[in-house]
Amino acid sequence: MKYFTFTEFERSATATRYAIDNTIPDKLKGNVAALVDNVLDPLREAWGAPLTVTSGYRCPQLNKLVGGVATSQHTKGEAADITTGNKANNRRLFQKLIDMGLPVDQAINENGFSWLHISHRADGKNRGQILAL
Repeated sequence: MKYFTFTEFERSATATRYAIDNTIPDKLKGNVAALVDNVLDPLREAWGAPLTVTSGYRCPQLNKLVGGVATSQHTKGEAADITTGNKANNRRLFQKLIDMGLPVDQAINENGFSWLHISHRADGKNRGQILAL
């Protein structure tokens, strides 16, 4: 984990507002590290500028509160929503991710490139889905 930290994945304004402990359980830290090492760090390296994690790990209570589905990869430490800070650059980053052929389970353009949802399965059984919601 060169460019990202576990703290970034735990940070949540909603968790803070509702006093929810969103600490990543030790048993899931390997999943976060696999996502970062296999996808996010190489993408960040190629991008050449910081990327912001807007939603990383979500404990079940937080996930429910923000309207996430019960099976969300965020609850497994296998997903992150990221942004460059603007839609135009998010669009370019999404294309870079595709061009690099990184091992994603899902790469989702969310809400017209408002942010990107990126997931990677730690077991290596990634579907390579490229989607838009």
